[in-house]
Amino acid sequence: MKAKDVPNAGRPNRRQLLGLAGAFALPWRGAQAQAGGVLTPRPLSFPQDHGAHTDAHTEWWYLTGDLSRADGRRYGFQVTFFRRRLDATQALQSRLAAKQLLLAHAAITDVQEQRNWHDQRLARWNGQAYPLPQSPAAVYAATTDTEVVLRDWRLERHADGGYTTEVQASDFGLSLGAQATQPLLLQGEDGFSRKGPEASQASFYYSQPQLAVQGRLRLQGQTQAVTGRAWLDHEWSESLLHPDAVGWDWVGMNLQNGDSLTAFRLRRADGSALWAGGSYRSQGASAATGRLRRFGPDEVVFAPLRFWTSPLTQTRYPVAWRLRTPSGDYTVKAVIDAQELDSRQSTGAVYWEGLS
Repeated sequence: MKAKDVPNAGRPNRRQLLGLAGAFALPWRGAQAQAGGVLTPRPLSFPQDHGAHTDAHTEWWYLTGDLSRADGRRYGFQVTFFRRRLDATQALQSRLAAKQLLLAHAAITDVQEQRNWHDQRLARWNGQAYPLPQSPAAVYAATTDTEVVLRDWRLERHADGGYTTEVQASDFGLSLGAQATQPLLLQGEDGFSRKGPEASQASFYYSQPQLAVQGRLRLQGQTQAVTGRAWLDHEWSESLLHPDAVGWDWVGMNLQNGDSLTAFRLRRADGSALWAGGSYRSQGASAATGRLRRFGPDEVVFAPLRFWTSPLTQTRYPVAWRLRTPSGDYTVKAVIDAQELDSRQSTGAVYWEGLS
């Protein structure tokens, strides 16, 4: 399982789970609030909606997962691409005008060594697929399907529904294939996900849980074959957040029986929940089968059980949670505490994202 926690400046049936969790400080909150755009619900259309939505202000593709070597050594990983529209340059006709920012984060958690590595990238993009995609200097995001390239980092979706990602960072590298084993999961109401009490606070959001992963991991001078499970989120928005929202908590669970659970909340400065949501899907189900349970804003409760203070930033993060949902109660625990990512050189955020 992966969990995510952005700061301000498990069900008790003994089922094991893999997942991700984390928290954000929402560095783009002011810019999003000023964007002024309002999304309205519409049916999602694929494969086009797998691609970039360059008219939207903010977008991300989030691939996170759990990897193991043949000898059982375990790792967590994150590969995330962000796109940010720059309003001030949209009217410029020059090919040299930077109309979009593309940013990327990547991280590896070595469970045995209790250590986390991370890296980041940032580049300006003129909104066109130029230079040619084969160029080592290529920076672009395709609009017809998922193909996001930031020089030697990339994430691409293929016709069979699988993904490949390549990351070459200074201390580590990833070359992974992630194959879909289940249908897409449309979050919210058929992919339209509210993120606050006002109609403008919404995003288009879908997930691809239970991805089967295999590939190669380079770490500390050694390259090893790895296999595992992953989770992909793709989300895009205009004016996403309420002015009172200062933090974002998220959990994505790949349960071992094939089920998947999503839970999130937006936090006020005093730690109370401004908005919450998520979903539970039974194995292999789609929304049409009736086996998808969507959570209302008052149906998800995050209760921190234990905290860890970063020696780098002195930020205090919850690293164990009691999570209450309509589909059951869960205890979520970080596999290691030190999974903070300092991305102030790209998105401007410092956040906790890690294997749980």
